[in-house]
Amino acid sequence: TYSTSIASSSFYCQVYTQGKTRGRAMLRQLQPLQHFRRFASSVPSVAPGSHASTKSADLDFELARQWLKSLNSRTIPRHLGQISFSRSSGPGGQNVNKVNSKATLKLPLDILLSRVPLVLHAPLRVSRYAVSQGQALLIQSDESRKQASNVDSCYDKLHQLLRSTAEEVIPGETSPEQQKRVRDLQRAQNEARLQGKKFQSKKKSDRRSSRSDYD
Repeated sequence: TYSTSIASSSFYCQVYTQGKTRGRAMLRQLQPLQHFRRFASSVPSVAPGSHASTKSADLDFELARQWLKSLNSRTIPRHLGQISFSRSSGPGGQNVNKVNSKATLKLPLDILLSRVPLVLHAPLRVSRYAVSQGQALLIQSDESRKQASNVDSCYDKLHQLLRSTAEEVIPGETSPEQQKRVRDLQRAQNEARLQGKKFQSKKKSDRRSSRSDYD
């Protein structure tokens, strides 16, 4: 009976110690999350139609202008799209309907839209290349008898689509004051991005610490 009592006491002491260890680990995980929530709650919301939302729209357009100026054939990496080949009905002499030279580029819009300005999102979803209820772009080319040339043509069409859409929806240049606000916005976005990286790094560090506490 005495040995049983000692064993029981040892067991409860072990459970109590493990509980305290887990509690400390959970507290360390919650602390950075609480800091992040306070940081997120400090960002003011923008009501539609307000003066702040108008300024936000101006900033979106200015960012889009800067993006358009830097737009080139390498803006959208080729590995993001899916290329397939099929029989061509275009020029090619005896190769027509015998060689799979027709190229088809399928690009999911959720991937593309993350790389283009916000003001282009809606027009691209209803463009002439949009398929799957605006969820992807499907661009084809069979102008050449060579696969590589038709692939290049598909990406040229994508580049032309982005440029023409941007030129249609983005208004002219803004004032120096608006350009300064854009720079301030970019600086704030970079700071928020760094805060997010620090938060993720802290989470990983806390996970490693909690695992070492269990060992």
